[in-house]
Amino acid sequence: MGYHRLITSAAFGALLILVLFATGCSRKSAQVVPGAPEVLVTTVTAKDVPRVLERVATLDGFINANINAQVQGYIVSRDYQEGGVVKKGDLLFQIDSRPFEAALAQAKGTLAKDKANQVKADADEKRALDLFKKTVISDQERDTAIAAAGSSRANVEADEAAVEQAELNLGYTKVTAPIDGVAGFTNNQVGDLVGPSTGPLTTVSQIDPIKAVVTAGEGPWTDFISRHPDADERQRYIKSLDFELILSNGNVYPHKGKFYALDRNLDVKTGSIRYEVTFPNPGNILRPGQFGKVRFVADIKKGAMVVPQEAVNELQGSFQVAVVDQNNKVSIRPVKMGERIGALWEVTDGLKPGDKVIVQGVQKAREGATVTVKEWTPPAQQVASDGSPVPKTP
Repeated sequence: MGYHRLITSAAFGALLILVLFATGCSRKSAQVVPGAPEVLVTTVTAKDVPRVLERVATLDGFINANINAQVQGYIVSRDYQEGGVVKKGDLLFQIDSRPFEAALAQAKGTLAKDKANQVKADADEKRALDLFKKTVISDQERDTAIAAAGSSRANVEADEAAVEQAELNLGYTKVTAPIDGVAGFTNNQVGDLVGPSTGPLTTVSQIDPIKAVVTAGEGPWTDFISRHPDADERQRYIKSLDFELILSNGNVYPHKGKFYALDRNLDVKTGSIRYEVTFPNPGNILRPGQFGKVRFVADIKKGAMVVPQEAVNELQGSFQVAVVDQNNKVSIRPVKMGERIGALWEVTDGLKPGDKVIVQGVQKAREGATVTVKEWTPPAQQVASDGSPVPKTP
């Protein structure tokens, strides 16, 4: 009898061990399913997010001076290196000066002759006044002498103006740079007949600093004004901004820019407004006509619940995200979205801190499916110096 009870107890213990073993195996297989699709997830947290704005920009010279011929004549020399740096006052072109030298000599000769006539007319006027006081000559003779002297003085003044104009015209035969900058290619060659109506000979651009010309749509402009309604505060705000320039190759220009000017009106054709940002340009590395983007931190969104925009699925005006629970099961959850903050999107309802949202691999996730989870890492260009994502806007 004892022997039978011993057998029964041993059988019961073995059965219990098998049940526990099977249960453990089943739990383990529920957590890791072979062949489960791999997804990248990010954990939702409330954070202060920099609202970074990024706009397309075109570079332009701070000053672009079109160099025009002020007098008509033939070009006899080009005295600058095309594409080279010039200083204010440097000679760029020489126009044939001989006709203007002759005109100046003629104007000076006419002036000398009329000055001699003025001396005689002034003496005649003085003598006529003396004689009139002595009642030697009539009123008419006195008036004639006074008028002749006045006419002679007027002739001299006109001649002096003609000499000054002739000197200016002669000076215009030397075409010089009005500013420091980089001179462009010439539009005319030696021997060409040029004049005030023949168009620019070349252009000199001051490119240190250089301007980045940016346009903003009417919507962002209206939003900006609503955020900063006070004119004085608005001016202080834009002066405090630091701008980055992202070049066409993706590199960030090493010098920070500052706001320079805002256009007076919106373009009626495009509905956008233009503003300009200046960047230091030592060594003339940047050139007018280059394209890039300017980026700046507009403000800080406090306590925002944000997810990468690629994690959000939009369908007929409604939004969904795929959430992974602690058992790696997927649930498709409707959410309400707020402001897009660069590459991120604010979630106003439907998520809570600690939720794991699928960022990449959403197309593999189905309601109730089990997935293999890995942590999502934002691209390097979207990470700020403090380690937080740097959002962008198109």
